[in-house]
Amino acid sequence: MLSNSLIELDRAHLIHPVTSYRGHEATGVKVLRSAEGATVTDASGHQLVDGFAGLWCVNAGYGHESIVAAASRQMRELPYATGYFSLGSEPAIRLAAELAQRAPGDLDHVYFTLGGSDAVDSSVRFIRYYWHARGEPQRDQFISIEQGYHGSSTVGAGLTALSTFHAGFGVPLSWQHKIPSHYVYRNPAGHDGNAIIAASLAALDAKIAEIGGPQRVAAFYAEPIQGSGGVLVPPKGWMKAMRARCQAYGILFVADEVITGFGRTGPLFACSEDEIVPDIMTVAKGLTSGYVPMGAVFLSDHVYGTIADAAGSSAVGQGYTYSAHPVSAAVALEVLRLYEIGLLANGVKAGARLMAGLQSLKDHPLVGDVRGRGMLAAIELVTDKKQKTPLPIAAEPARRIFDRAWKNGLIIRAFPTGVLGYAPPLCCSDSDIEAIIERTAKTLDETLADADVRAALQH
Repeated sequence: MLSNSLIELDRAHLIHPVTSYRGHEATGVKVLRSAEGATVTDASGHQLVDGFAGLWCVNAGYGHESIVAAASRQMRELPYATGYFSLGSEPAIRLAAELAQRAPGDLDHVYFTLGGSDAVDSSVRFIRYYWHARGEPQRDQFISIEQGYHGSSTVGAGLTALSTFHAGFGVPLSWQHKIPSHYVYRNPAGHDGNAIIAASLAALDAKIAEIGGPQRVAAFYAEPIQGSGGVLVPPKGWMKAMRARCQAYGILFVADEVITGFGRTGPLFACSEDEIVPDIMTVAKGLTSGYVPMGAVFLSDHVYGTIADAAGSSAVGQGYTYSAHPVSAAVALEVLRLYEIGLLANGVKAGARLMAGLQSLKDHPLVGDVRGRGMLAAIELVTDKKQKTPLPIAAEPARRIFDRAWKNGLIIRAFPTGVLGYAPPLCCSDSDIEAIIERTAKTLDETLADADVRAALQH
């Protein structure tokens, strides 16, 4: 009865993110009740392995009492402190220092936000200020990558290159430009990593020339792995090559690690694995393991110094009420501790098991590609492996596969393109990973039995 009343209240009042409003009203909400480790339980008592860590964010897993205790202590002691007026709180100060110590290179200055979207939005404001401070205000053009995701704020959604985030919103804006993705499985340059890197560099060169030369370009945005575009893993050396090309042009390089940060690909930051130091880095999600909202923008010494020197005694007009929130900071400090006393190491082990398990499904008639790094992976489904033909639209991959996996006790990200995304908590046990693989196999077999999918296979 309680569940039914909640479904009706949700239908009448709660607007869900990135959802067909009328479609959601018709189907109703799936209410989650509790969670522990890598397992979540819905209102009916149905248990599922969370193969997507909420929204790529519950990296530490659910139910850590020490995280709850950290939040509770901070709420009792100092539940809020503004960062305005040169005020601050101990957790926020300590967190900034701990993160700076661990970040690549000279990313020593940390601005806290509420999440990934406003971290990206803040980065754009810092970049604008930086170029004005340098006396180059004409550098006002931004480049990102097709199938990239950089949040859903008005500015961030324009840097994002997914049609759902553009339709009806009047973005991208005229100063936001895109180059093709490295998308190895479907790259016109073929599968050779060096050829793909060369094609991406040529595309960047061409876009810069089209805009009017490097003196017009403010920044280039890239995810170490493109998450919401379908978990697209670049060839080894791709980030390093793109970073070097931007450096040669004097263009700021922004690494968006909102998804890849905090152990998702193995190390604390994917940029370390890619052997690069960006000018700016954005993070969120795993920063607090999703227990409370928080994001951050890391500024390198030269970006921060340029802004600070130009402002002098004047205020830099970028601020949020909840920036450097003490409760979020206290949670993040405890999450960071948990990562370093075992979760990162377990994630590396579990990630190897996950990738091996997904690779074992490669002979399934519907599996065209398996890709990933660490605890971030995807399977791309096709009806013709040679032609790489996507699942038919009539098969409704996003809805049907998600619902089928849910029934089988597994939460995954089912993209409309027929890509299945995986980002389990780093705490996963061997049995959790085995359950993810077994339930994926069952879901694939059931999808193979669909009449519209079988008809497409026969063509």
